[in-house]
Amino acid sequence: MKANAVKQKLREGEPTFGSWLALPNLLSARVLARLGFDWLTLDLEHYPIDWSQAEAVFAVIAEAGCVPLGRVPEGDHYSIKRVLDAGAWGIVVPMVNTVEEARRAIAAARYPPEGNRSAGGAIHALNFHASPGDYFERANDEILVVLQTESPQGVDSAEAIYSLPGCDAIFVGPVDLRFNMRSPDGTWPKPEAHEEMIQRVIQTGKKVGTPTGMHVMDPKDALRRAEQGMQFIAVGSDLRMLTAKAQEFVEAIRPGRAARDVARY
Repeated sequence: MKANAVKQKLREGEPTFGSWLALPNLLSARVLARLGFDWLTLDLEHYPIDWSQAEAVFAVIAEAGCVPLGRVPEGDHYSIKRVLDAGAWGIVVPMVNTVEEARRAIAAARYPPEGNRSAGGAIHALNFHASPGDYFERANDEILVVLQTESPQGVDSAEAIYSLPGCDAIFVGPVDLRFNMRSPDGTWPKPEAHEEMIQRVIQTGKKVGTPTGMHVMDPKDALRRAEQGMQFIAVGSDLRMLTAKAQEFVEAIRPGRAARDVARY
């Protein structure tokens, strides 16, 4: 059975760089999986991707030698089971605000006695080049569990959440964090306050020994966050890369005519 190289790198303190997939497109996933990213995360939280599409995308990523991950719609047993049984090598769980939410997500990703994941299926084993029996024996060691911190409540609970056994990494959703920092009258937080929250996450991760990361929009920011100690860093997305390059082409052909606010993430 293949080993999860991303999980190993995180344990050894190395930074990993990946990207987000908004498009359930096999060709774009096949290409991106061969470009050198450590991992690619299919976003089932915000995009209308069905289970059969997810299975195919996870398969082509794994066959290319890249690590396929899935951001689940929410941290419930059903969503986590379906994503892992579809062949993802790990999960990214959004909006983890409490220790109890974190425990539920971790348990759903692990077979008994460590968790409560149901044993069945065969697609997951194929993506690890393993027999179902070998997969059931080793999955708890190889599946990556990444929990998202996306609110002040999550930051306040950070030390307790990050210390939980089975929490392999923490991922900041900077957009949702900023939204959740708005005051009751709708006032947005100042950039300094937003950055202070992110730094609290980084420092808490260092304190308890849990890797942290976040989503950034360009390579320069990715390297800056890695220098700060982050290890699980997403750079843009397939949709963002497509949009940005297309904007460059349109601007070169028709200066001043390229649309600027089509897809940000």
